[in-house]
Amino acid sequence: MNSFVVKLKRFISDRRTVSIICVIAGVVVLYVGYNMRVSQTINPQRVPYAKNRLEARHIITQDDIGIMEVSNSVVSKSTNLITDSASLIGKEVTYGNFISQGSLFYTEDVTSPELSPDYVLSDIEDCYTAFSLSVDALSTYGNNILKDSYIDLWFTGESDNKIIYANLIKSIKVLDVRDSSGKSLSNSLSSGTPAELLFAVPDSMYSLLVKAESIGDLVPVPRNGNYTANPGETEVASEFIENLILSHTFTIPDQTDYKCLNDEEEESKEEENNKTSNESTNNTNNTNNSNNNVVIE
Repeated sequence: MNSFVVKLKRFISDRRTVSIICVIAGVVVLYVGYNMRVSQTINPQRVPYAKNRLEARHIITQDDIGIMEVSNSVVSKSTNLITDSASLIGKEVTYGNFISQGSLFYTEDVTSPELSPDYVLSDIEDCYTAFSLSVDALSTYGNNILKDSYIDLWFTGESDNKIIYANLIKSIKVLDVRDSSGKSLSNSLSSGTPAELLFAVPDSMYSLLVKAESIGDLVPVPRNGNYTANPGETEVASEFIENLILSHTFTIPDQTDYKCLNDEEEESKEEENNKTSNESTNNTNNTNNSNNNVVIE
């Protein structure tokens, strides 16, 4: 045993032996490294590309996507390249952008439709109008007014040199919170700084809010989680403030859009039309009867 150890030590201590071992190890390392590098460079990877030019706001379908092979190095060097075609289905080409025919897909080129600037506007009910309120980080309480939450809108102004500060609209839903470029703060590409709150209000309330901003300011006031979980009807909180605002403005008469009347108003309007029609019919009948009763001497 001792003789074997002695021989091994002599073998290892021989400079020629060490040199040969180092050369062999170096060749092995170079060979393995070279093959790995070549494999990474040459071995192609399948990635999706646009079969046609895709315009902004286009919803991507399977027919829009082709598959091509590209060098593995292209994929490894691109941190924003999309390699999974399935993840593109249903995505939307970003607003103000387009994807050229034959181009690969990158993360900044597509987005979820719900993050599109006008997505929330597409589902606004009939007879409702979008209302935008300019805000900043301070007026949103350190960016703590969130999308889909319910808040109040307070009015502040002056009347007879006296300051007014009171709740004007209660339980109004925040459709979206956007930055200065119009991107939703839920979009990862947004600046993260609030600049606009978006609401949808009945047409009559929209007019009131615009008039309120013309003579004063509207202040968003957040409430607690229960307020959002159990929202009440969106309505004017103070008739006094409403009348005060209206007293400073002029209302154009005969501007009612009958398509936006509620059921009770629709029924009343129908009854009025029927009454008018009946009166007209009766008048016509009376005229005819009068003509029939003329006596000829």
